[in-house]
Amino acid sequence: MRPVYTTLIDSETLAACMVDSAGPLCIIDCRADLADPTAGARAFAERHLPGAQFLDLEQDLSGPKTGKNGRHPLPDREVLAAKLARMGVRHDTQVICYDAQGSAYAARLWWLLRWLGHPAVAVLDGGFQGWEASGGLVEYSAPRNAVAGDFVAGEPLTTVVDAQRIMDNLTTQQYRVVDARAADRYRGENETIDPVGGHIPGAANRFFKDNLDADGRFKSPAVLREAFETVLATTAPAQAIMQCGSGVTACHNLLALEIAGLPGAALYAGSWSEWIADPTHPVATGNDRDSLPQHIG
Repeated sequence: MRPVYTTLIDSETLAACMVDSAGPLCIIDCRADLADPTAGARAFAERHLPGAQFLDLEQDLSGPKTGKNGRHPLPDREVLAAKLARMGVRHDTQVICYDAQGSAYAARLWWLLRWLGHPAVAVLDGGFQGWEASGGLVEYSAPRNAVAGDFVAGEPLTTVVDAQRIMDNLTTQQYRVVDARAADRYRGENETIDPVGGHIPGAANRFFKDNLDADGRFKSPAVLREAFETVLATTAPAQAIMQCGSGVTACHNLLALEIAGLPGAALYAGSWSEWIADPTHPVATGNDRDSLPQHIG
């Protein structure tokens, strides 16, 4: 019986898992490009890990947009669970997620599976590039038809909060909100994705790419722990809320927290793109220590 991987798996270990018969394994390609919605599917069709299947960020890992619920609202739990079952996922399947974008999108699926109550999910450290660099084989053919699994959504292993919780926190300061976007977007500079620049008043900033080394692999648990303890200050992880532009890269910070041994933080799934859809929500610009809240309209 193989170990259960719940955060990361390296290329060498995954290669060994592919040839053993210690338990069911499902590998899911999550490659995506926010600027080109079809790029992930094209990359998967070109080549992918052996036996891998594909889930699309926009169509599978997100739900329908209303104009008020952000750019990547959460999918329906039962719909996503049914898709995973059709891909062969069972209650005892080890799921491995990967992408080619520093694990930004693989971490989204990692979090979603935990939200569906499935602990046996890990991200391929180093992603597709790391797999190829290690000499891992790739497949050029269409994915094989999977035997349907018995997966159903269970009790969530993670926590989601809504905009009202964030709004209340502006007064109570009960939670430490952490924004995963790049520092310039956090300050309200160079915003090219959302119509309003800035951040949620009081939010700290931890750019998700700072979780990675130069080779695209996650930094060590000790290094991540030190960095996040600085960001969280005196706040316990269970009193922290991760957010970003649309609830995707915030999952990267949630994964990094788990790697660091600091579990328990929540996700504000709607994140900045949902926050600014309500003109009554205040926004701040500049660095947190000198930012001044203002209203959108």
